[in-house]
Amino acid sequence: MKTKKFKICSLFAGIGGFELGFKGFDVVYANEIDKYACRTYRMNFPNTHLDECDVCNVDCSDIPDFDVLTAGFPCQTFSSVGLQQGFNDKRGTMFFEILRFLKQKKPKAILLENVSNLLKHDNGNTFSVIKSSLENLGYSIKYEVMNALDYGIPQQRNRIFIVGFLDNTKTEHFVFPKHIKLRHDAFYFLDKIKQPDSYYMTRHKRWDEINSHVVDNRKIYRFTDWGFSSGKAGICPTLLAAMGSQFERIPFFRDEFSIRKLTQRECARLQGIPDSYKFDMKAPKQVYKQIGNSVCVNIVSLLAKEIKKQLLEVFYE
Repeated sequence: MKTKKFKICSLFAGIGGFELGFKGFDVVYANEIDKYACRTYRMNFPNTHLDECDVCNVDCSDIPDFDVLTAGFPCQTFSSVGLQQGFNDKRGTMFFEILRFLKQKKPKAILLENVSNLLKHDNGNTFSVIKSSLENLGYSIKYEVMNALDYGIPQQRNRIFIVGFLDNTKTEHFVFPKHIKLRHDAFYFLDKIKQPDSYYMTRHKRWDEINSHVVDNRKIYRFTDWGFSSGKAGICPTLLAAMGSQFERIPFFRDEFSIRKLTQRECARLQGIPDSYKFDMKAPKQVYKQIGNSVCVNIVSLLAKEIKKQLLEVFYE
């Protein structure tokens, strides 16, 4: 018996992290405005219709109907490391574009992702608006802050995932996945061979400070606004969109040759992105940004399976 293939609309698609997690679903429409992310997306999903434009200008009547809407909507305005302007920043108002799509297309299910600080932003008022807005459109929702390291990926990455269904019975039966014990630490995902010189930090203007600070070979470090930070042994700090920028947020560690930054491919692995995934290395800083902006594929995959289960399930009163 052939299983029903559900259709997806992917907003703020980035490089296709949701698409990787929703393997087996049919992506009928994707939207992304960043030209570098679009280039990566097309390299990996050449047969998917990717609309490279401002989502505000999309006429919903022009796109096919779909069963699930996914969106990792812009999070910078809600992040604890940003200015936290929320809905006062245009990027924050992109949530209302999601509402526009939901109102016109009425998909059966939604999956949204954002920074965990969304729950606390503006003393909880921002999330209250989001929740009530979705409920006013007929969606009953469940949400949970999920950390990548609790689902098989050794990265400290807390994100809120919001799941909703038009059929509240499906929401009631939806269950967030149980934690998965880590099988490998972060160093398992890092290459053991010597990397090109550009990844080593010996010529960094703060080399003496870096060299004296990186004393534990079991830890991965990162620059912060206040200096250096490191997580637990064997756990990678959060991969950020600011990686590769002037803020130098790329994590680094001491290998057997010297102290070096994680490569783009290593960062991708720590997001659950397979090595078969293609990146345009002509713009290496943009690749770091794309990976930091993406979702943890392992988590999305688990959520997609549970969403599919609920969409296939028929409940009787």
